[in-house]
Amino acid sequence: MRIIDRYLIKQFLQTILFGIISFTLIFVVLNMLENLGSFLDQNVSWKIIAYYYIVFSPDIIKLMIPVSILFAALFVVGKSANLSELTAIKSSGVSLIRFMMPFLIVTLFICAFSIYFSGYVVPQANRTKQQIEMKYLGSGFNDIGDNIFFQDSPTRIVSIQFFDNSHNQANRVSVQEFNKNDITQMTSRIDAVTMNYDSASRTWDLHNVVQRTFSENHQEAKYLSSLKVNYLNFTPRDLATKQQRPEDMNLSQLKDLIGSEIKSGSDPTATQIEYYSRFSFSMAGLVVVLFGLPISANKRRGGLALQVGINILVTFIYLVFMQVSEAFGKNGALSPILTAWIANFIFLTAALINFPRVQQ
Repeated sequence: MRIIDRYLIKQFLQTILFGIISFTLIFVVLNMLENLGSFLDQNVSWKIIAYYYIVFSPDIIKLMIPVSILFAALFVVGKSANLSELTAIKSSGVSLIRFMMPFLIVTLFICAFSIYFSGYVVPQANRTKQQIEMKYLGSGFNDIGDNIFFQDSPTRIVSIQFFDNSHNQANRVSVQEFNKNDITQMTSRIDAVTMNYDSASRTWDLHNVVQRTFSENHQEAKYLSSLKVNYLNFTPRDLATKQQRPEDMNLSQLKDLIGSEIKSGSDPTATQIEYYSRFSFSMAGLVVVLFGLPISANKRRGGLALQVGINILVTFIYLVFMQVSEAFGKNGALSPILTAWIANFIFLTAALINFPRVQQ
């Protein structure tokens, strides 16, 4: 059986690699048709263009890994069934689950790699891609964040008109405090023209400040040239993070952001869904193989093409289901971890229910 295992693993890995390369090249060519003219108009060198498509590829590869795994499993198993190789293997006393074992083990290792790849490599590549787009295509983010607005604590809201990352300077800042017993009642407000971070004392230095305090029937205002504040819960690094989209953060940054949002009293649901989805989507390859491979192991009328078509349709339904469950999760109907994993749970259950039938 070891010879057969090596043969199946070799065929499986070769087909996965072929699928990833082919699908990725298709997306790269389509993107080149869209953006190559803009690069040439800006006189961008071929080295920058090549580098752009190198960092463009990881995000596509992440999406294509489950599709390529399914494609490879269906192709190899379907080919073995149509050539009666699988019939010969079964007739020698090898069970279906034993036959599937090389595919499952290889897929498990690929899924484990995919967690690291999608959790750390892809976000870094996306940030680099955005920097190139910003510089040469006039899109994406830049070093100045506009209109940053966030909750710093359960009773504090901070707004910053723009933040310069290169100088760690916030401009046109407002810090608003509210009554913890009545969040509609503002108790104080600080407005400043600029605000700089003192890393030595870990405080914020505000300049050209108006400090207001409010009571039921009274308002008091103070005008100060500078004010040192030590109770704000964010740093310039946090502000830079707040300018990033969650999908462009790595797993460590997402985990820190979730902790920061919980600490400040903000709703971390969307960030938690993104965090847990990195793991669940990376395991999608294992789920689709468990679902589709037993079906393809049975030789059916219509041949390999029909089997591949049916299983790709099932995979499409799986991906749509993930998007629908994510929408419910962001609306609060499902917990973040259930939102991320519910598609895997349902299709895995369906695979386990279907497995005894296809063994017959």
